[in-house]
Amino acid sequence: AASTTPLLLATKALAPPRDEAGEKSRLGPGAAGPLDSGRPSPEPDAVATARRPAAAKPSRARKPAASRRPAPGSRNGGGRAARPAPAPGAGLFSRRRVATKALTQFTSQLSTLVNAGLPLVRSLRILEGQTASGPLRDVVESVSDDVEGGAPLSEALAKYPQVFDRLYVNMVRAGEAGGVLGTILDRLAGFATKSERIKSQLKSALTYPVLVMGFAALIVTFVMLFVVPKFEAIFTSFGSEMPLPTQVLMGLSRGLASYWYVFLAVPVLLVLLFKLVVRNDSVAYRVDQLMLSLPLFGKLQRMTIVARFSRTLGTLLQSHVPILEALAILQQSIPNRVVATAVRDVHDSIREGETIAQPLGESGVFDDIVVNMIDVGEETGQLDDMLLRIADNFEHEVDTEVATVFKAIEPVMLLFMALVVGGIVISLFLPIVTVMNDLSSQA
Repeated sequence: AASTTPLLLATKALAPPRDEAGEKSRLGPGAAGPLDSGRPSPEPDAVATARRPAAAKPSRARKPAASRRPAPGSRNGGGRAARPAPAPGAGLFSRRRVATKALTQFTSQLSTLVNAGLPLVRSLRILEGQTASGPLRDVVESVSDDVEGGAPLSEALAKYPQVFDRLYVNMVRAGEAGGVLGTILDRLAGFATKSERIKSQLKSALTYPVLVMGFAALIVTFVMLFVVPKFEAIFTSFGSEMPLPTQVLMGLSRGLASYWYVFLAVPVLLVLLFKLVVRNDSVAYRVDQLMLSLPLFGKLQRMTIVARFSRTLGTLLQSHVPILEALAILQQSIPNRVVATAVRDVHDSIREGETIAQPLGESGVFDDIVVNMIDVGEETGQLDDMLLRIADNFEHEVDTEVATVFKAIEPVMLLFMALVVGGIVISLFLPIVTVMNDLSSQA
């Protein structure tokens, strides 16, 4: 016993300190620990002396596995310094929006590089190097770091929902799952290019009327502020009573000069009030219904919505995204609440085992020919091809309709400007005619 005691003390000195209190609490009251069974415990002074060296060199706690892994942005062997990945949807990139045209160009270039056989990381690094400084370059750099660190491309893109929407991320995820990422990126590039072309066409068609009306408003404002007051001073010096149109024009000129801030604030307040009111779902639904029933723009908006609906759903289905998930994505990507409600009804109909065509026909947005084509595509199992054909047809019709609508707007706009300018001129010359008549009658 005397010879084993130093050996026991040396063994305890080399071993890490044990939590005897916690051990006894786990074993239960009255239970003996592993050192207490079968032999007497050493004296307290000897135990304290044996434990003192271990207390002088405390054991280091092991870091959790997540903290031992390198950050996604770090590279093995040095190079770029690691940086923490931003939270999804937060940080600088959520405040600085990426232009749709820049994102379309990025997708097209990435599709070209991947289809050419380059590795994904190298393709992203090439695009990172040739992208101009800005929010898109920062996003591409972070995505490249994440993919190089082993993350899937869809997971890296999902961190930036303000740049890559659910449609984009889910199509990339479907391409990764099916091993056809290059094909999916090519479809995404084609989809983004055609969507951007429709938007650019509408913007360019609206540019001319907006510029003309803006210049007309500036000219009328100049006339009301600087020309009409001089005529008012001349007419007042005649001492004769001015006609009613001239009095109204003079009153408007004095009001614009005195309360110009009211004329500026009223349009801004009306826009803010409209945005506040349409936050109500029922009011927004009625407004969208009204927009679809406008004489000229209603038909154009319906055709644009049908083209976008068909292109988006057809591209998602062709990329092997499940139809229920595709409809959920489509519902969030359509701004018109009437069509979004129809898509939700289609989602519920399919979930219950019914068809797509009936809820679309009941919405009143889709023509009978569109509903019948979708029904035929669903019956033949070629719904994605049929939807893309519908999209091609309606995009061509949108081009024709845009030209027709804005050709009809030009004479209406010119007529409005003629009425405004003519009303001002007539109001200014009526007092002159009145004074001339008074002078002739006196003579």
